[in-house]
Amino acid sequence: MNLDDLNNAQRKAVTTDNSHSLVLAGAGSGKTKVLSSRIAWLINTGQASFNEVLAVTFTNKAAREMVSRISMMLDRDMKGFWIGTFHGLCHKMLRLNWREANLIQNFQIIDMSDQLSLIKRLMKSANVNESKYSARDLQKIINSYKEKGLRSNEIDVYDSYNKYIAEFYHLYEHQCIRDGLLDFAELLLKSYDLLKNNQTIRNYYQERFKYILVDEFQDTNSLQYGWLRLLIGNSTSVFAVGDDDQSIYAFRGANIDNMSLFDKEYAKGNIVRLEQNYRSMGHILGAANSLIRYNNGRLGKKLWTQEGDGEKVLIVEKHNDLLESQWIVDEIKNIVKNGIKQDDIAVLYRSNAQSRVLEHALFLSGISYKVYGGLRFFERQEIKNVLAYLRLIVNRNDDSAWLRSVNFPIRGIGTRTIESLFEITKNKNISLYDAVAYHSGRSKNNLLMFNNIISTLEESSRKLTLVQLIEHVLEFTGINAFYKNEEETDRLDNLKELVTAATIFSGENNFSEIPASLLIDDLKENLDVSLNNNIYLEQEKITPLLSFLSHASLEAGDNQSESEQSSVQLMTVHAAKGLEFKVVFITGVEEGLFPHENSMSDNSSIEEERRLMYVAITRARKKLYITMANSRMLRGQVRYSVKSRFISEVGEGNVIFVKNKEQILPNNYLKSNSRFTSNSHQQSNKLSSGNTNFVDINGKKFVIGQNVKHKKFGDGTIIKLIGHGEESQAQISFNNCGIKTIMLGIARFE
Repeated sequence: MNLDDLNNAQRKAVTTDNSHSLVLAGAGSGKTKVLSSRIAWLINTGQASFNEVLAVTFTNKAAREMVSRISMMLDRDMKGFWIGTFHGLCHKMLRLNWREANLIQNFQIIDMSDQLSLIKRLMKSANVNESKYSARDLQKIINSYKEKGLRSNEIDVYDSYNKYIAEFYHLYEHQCIRDGLLDFAELLLKSYDLLKNNQTIRNYYQERFKYILVDEFQDTNSLQYGWLRLLIGNSTSVFAVGDDDQSIYAFRGANIDNMSLFDKEYAKGNIVRLEQNYRSMGHILGAANSLIRYNNGRLGKKLWTQEGDGEKVLIVEKHNDLLESQWIVDEIKNIVKNGIKQDDIAVLYRSNAQSRVLEHALFLSGISYKVYGGLRFFERQEIKNVLAYLRLIVNRNDDSAWLRSVNFPIRGIGTRTIESLFEITKNKNISLYDAVAYHSGRSKNNLLMFNNIISTLEESSRKLTLVQLIEHVLEFTGINAFYKNEEETDRLDNLKELVTAATIFSGENNFSEIPASLLIDDLKENLDVSLNNNIYLEQEKITPLLSFLSHASLEAGDNQSESEQSSVQLMTVHAAKGLEFKVVFITGVEEGLFPHENSMSDNSSIEEERRLMYVAITRARKKLYITMANSRMLRGQVRYSVKSRFISEVGEGNVIFVKNKEQILPNNYLKSNSRFTSNSHQQSNKLSSGNTNFVDINGKKFVIGQNVKHKKFGDGTIIKLIGHGEESQAQISFNNCGIKTIMLGIARFE
């Protein structure tokens, strides 16, 4: 086996002796290569056979990649090789030892969704007070106890609440045993108990697995670490690979202290640091190193590269999130013009709710995008639930919307009732809404109540604006209450962002004061705005509500049939871990957003947020942008922001700052970085070019970046100028109603 393609640190790790080792593998340092090479080297040198090696990964994808690499290195059958996730390996162990684990042979595994459903059924049968105990709370508590290695009879009961939790946990355990079910946490705990309580089996596995290799060690929780300890015998060698600077899953139970504990108990200072980075340019790594040094208690390492410094990180500050997203779109266009593919570009954000304004800007610009590891904003379950109600307000005979809404939130309307309604619709050729009048079953009152909700909302839509109507739907239907009860904070944030989307849409289209169901044909000629969505105004019998629904459908469905098309990648920072891109935008880097407001009172939480920022930075290979906005509309409200502490922590020597008005961009930056060609910067720095950079109308000059005040729309900033003379137009980002395109010759500025 040839080790010549490894650097010195990698070679040292691969060929380390049989004592326990801790490998600190920095981002982009080739940890998968090292793990695969270590296993292949052990096999090739005759120190181990495949059935003497246990390799633990955190994803099945990582396991498959490792197997593929090892197969190519050794060109031989890997039969008998135990490699997989903690859950997968524990499942295999329990299948082989089901009697000793006190299980039935055909035990079944339930996922998180099935587990939650089981808990809800038990709560109902036990007459649990749902206002005091939520199903999700009980699920989290039970799994938390399991991850700590605690059974129901081992819980410290010190008050009535904990006494009830212990009793319900016992009820849940009994039901799972009776039904032969194991949840994910139980796979680990049952396997842990098997090894702990059965010395014969524990001795067998300790003698069998001479070499244990663990990937992503920083993400292990207390139970996983305990399981590994039970597998370590007198002749076992553990090779733990991880990066304490990339520990970002505390909310899942990951314990960053496991790395230090492993060093103290087993490695005892036998640490190999992989610090040479093969992914990012020097200034990007400099920013990452500068940032992470603010965390305490690190095991310590410093990334470096032989590829040179590259371009400095660009930090961009904008007046608001609309200008921020528009700037990102303009920059993406120019990056693509310079030869970089769209799928080599990623836009990262701290929380899913931030994606909406970015999606909107990309959609309007015609740039193809994909939401990695998630759904586009208007495709998300909670958003579609609200849109279904809005569709019924427009057309009560919309059967698909009626079906989606009738039992959400739950109203006790079952499958048999729906089937009987379908028979009525078939026989009488009517809609489901109308079929309710002919239904005679026990659910008729619930059905009539639902239809009455739709009728009431329809009446409200004639008086309320689009934004007010959506807010009313959220409360009146019980959707908000449902997600609050389920503690679905991400979904609640998205619902608030739907209100934001409607607010901006209404502002862009001059609908802010118009009732949602009012026909707007007669209002066209009174508008002094050239609307972004004027295609809707050219249709007959259009209302603000119908216009918004069309807009939502178009954004949700755009480019969906073109799955192979190169697309900009949108994702949360958590979803980005393990990925890399030539160009990365980290957006919304503001106090309260990144770091998140929930982390502000706890230093350990701030440090996890800093590690999350470190992960975001180290996703970039060639170009990195960090953007922020002075004000941002989130969850239906405008919030004013200050720049994140992380911006000052990345080190001035690694970055260039661009603040608000593009004119302040240093002239020498364009000269030294010719590939940086944002439209807005070109317009503000190349006044002699053929582009429209300023407009003079009757002695009044308008320039990009200029602050203006419109009589109707209020304060705003010019972001784009189009045309010349009396026919010239300006795209203006208004603080309160979004971006509008206005004819300057007739505009009413104060």
